[in-house]
Amino acid sequence: MKEKEKLRNKALKIIEKLDELIPQAKIALNFSNPWELYVAVVLSARNRDDVVNKVTEKLFQKFKTLDDYVKAKTKEFERYIKKLGLYKQKRKYILKAAKIVKEKYNGKIPDSMDELLKLPGVGRKTANIILWNAYHKAEGIAVDTHVRRLSRLFGLTKKSNPDQIEKDLMEIIPKNRWGDLPYKLIEYGRKYCKARCQHKNCPLRKFIVKK
Repeated sequence: MKEKEKLRNKALKIIEKLDELIPQAKIALNFSNPWELYVAVVLSARNRDDVVNKVTEKLFQKFKTLDDYVKAKTKEFERYIKKLGLYKQKRKYILKAAKIVKEKYNGKIPDSMDELLKLPGVGRKTANIILWNAYHKAEGIAVDTHVRRLSRLFGLTKKSNPDQIEKDLMEIIPKNRWGDLPYKLIEYGRKYCKARCQHKNCPLRKFIVKK
């Protein structure tokens, strides 16, 4: 059996077990529309989701529409997000994106990978998150720290670069699972197999590749 075929079979078995362990998994960030999702995902870089949710709870109460962001004053906007890391850079991304979305996309967050990647602060991971959670589209696989760590742990990839990991995973994982699988892996990483895990009680330990 070819190596890729072996990896496909292994990936399917891992997915089957994840479906048993975690029947439902979804994004942890709170939002009520695609624009708020973009804002939340940009703010979440290098910050915990629960901390971001506390920030966006007040932010979204103050800035209710896209026009509120377009008209936002720098200092006032920063007051709402200054508890987060890299907040000045994120403020630049978000306020610039608001103008682009209003002028270029008629106030609607794009629903394609190519167009999303043109927005400030958006890489493939962010684009994949927006596509799946806003439009239920899967053009790729969102590779966050949990997905990166676990896919390497299970031997599904040997790469370390997120874009290369995504490419490897897309070759062995059925497309109809590209969207939801990252959230099952994230939940698995948080609940069963944390960063310094010894894997004694990990439900998926038989899939771990020993180094």
